[in-house]
Amino acid sequence: MSPFARLREFEKRTRPVDPATAAALQRRWDELPAAQQVPTQVLGRRTTGCEGTHGVFPKCNFSCKPCYHSADANKVRVDGPHTLAEVERQMQFMEATNARTTYAQLIGGEVSLLEPEDHAAALEIMWGYGRKPMSFSHGDFDYDYLRRIAVDDDGAPRFGDRELSFACHMDTTMVGRAGIKKPTTEAELNDFRGRFCEMFDRLEHEFGVRSFLAHNMTVTPGNVDQIADVVSNCWDQGWRLFSFQPAAYIGNENRWREGFRELTSDVVWGEVERGVGGRLPYEGLHVGDTRCTRSTWGAWVGDTYVPLIDDRDERDLHTVATMLDAFPGNLIGNDRLTASARILRSLIDSPGALPVGARWLRRFIDRAGGVRTLVEARSELRPMTFVMHQFIDAADSAAAWAHMQAGTKATESKIKVAQERLQACAYVMGHPELGQSVPACVQHAVLDTAENRELSQILPLPTRKPTTSVGE
Repeated sequence: MSPFARLREFEKRTRPVDPATAAALQRRWDELPAAQQVPTQVLGRRTTGCEGTHGVFPKCNFSCKPCYHSADANKVRVDGPHTLAEVERQMQFMEATNARTTYAQLIGGEVSLLEPEDHAAALEIMWGYGRKPMSFSHGDFDYDYLRRIAVDDDGAPRFGDRELSFACHMDTTMVGRAGIKKPTTEAELNDFRGRFCEMFDRLEHEFGVRSFLAHNMTVTPGNVDQIADVVSNCWDQGWRLFSFQPAAYIGNENRWREGFRELTSDVVWGEVERGVGGRLPYEGLHVGDTRCTRSTWGAWVGDTYVPLIDDRDERDLHTVATMLDAFPGNLIGNDRLTASARILRSLIDSPGALPVGARWLRRFIDRAGGVRTLVEARSELRPMTFVMHQFIDAADSAAAWAHMQAGTKATESKIKVAQERLQACAYVMGHPELGQSVPACVQHAVLDTAENRELSQILPLPTRKPTTSVGE
């Protein structure tokens, strides 16, 4: 490639937003309900949302209660070639229809049931289609498995200087973890949470592989009052994100329990705030509909959590709106040079964003206790995001989805709300055969059953042949 051609390619790659991404963002914005088209809305401006895989490895070796997957999920064998082919097909579709540099989960099923080489190959495919992959797991695997994903046979990091991202689901609703099959309290799992993070610390120390770790927790009436202790005792183990999902009536009916509807978003979020020791503002940045997703970005300064945005301060809300206008599309590239160039070009196009950002930084420093406090705590600064995802019950999702497919609007109050939430969904799964991205609630409530039944025929579990004697 000639120097001129390389320069031209770099110019295209470092544009704040490429034409295909801009078109995808506009489509996503137009699809949002009017009530969600607010200046602090991320969907349709910075991203088209997060993504997940489906039908690539539905099998799991745990028996959690509740479980969002259909009863047929464990009748499907784990098959590396099928996984890689499906990931390729789905990511190709998502790249063609959604924004690039989108966060995407490699999710089933249990991802660690894949052979490590297949696991690594699936991540490479996702990177290749402009996704930023995160493996979703119960975390019950050993260091050797993790090393074989992250490091090749020559001892070199497989993914260069890119972070290896994992979301670890760990709570008392889960049955089957080695060393603690049926935990009765969340506190019993804290050492297991710590050991999971320690594997990634070791990976970085031995091979220089950086990681991003998210902690997921299903919330029921049985453990809601233990959320605060999980947060207060585990925030400094190495996690970068804590996510909480109040249980909903989705998936395998044999694993449902009564009482899930007793939990409201305010109750769950209040327990997270109790663990943090302060208010967690979630209206400063909207990721879809706050009835589905509440998010707070911030950092621990020493042992004090400081949110980036105070949603009661109009100046902070103005900052968010200004930055979303100034930096269209996701600026995160696959390398630091690309990201830096995109930021610089965006600032050249929108110079007014710089003083607005500087004034916000001054307010954040003040909230954190001042420059001296930040300098003294510089070695203990830990970025941290808190998220809550409120899933929709299966029956309501199915009814709302039927209206969306028919192009009609629900009139029944709870179905109308479900339809609005699905239209603003921030977590979707790609279906090339349908030509559309499907909200995760719809995937689990409507599509999983037939999909896994079909997969059980395509990828049946191996059957054991009856033994016979020599005489027979």
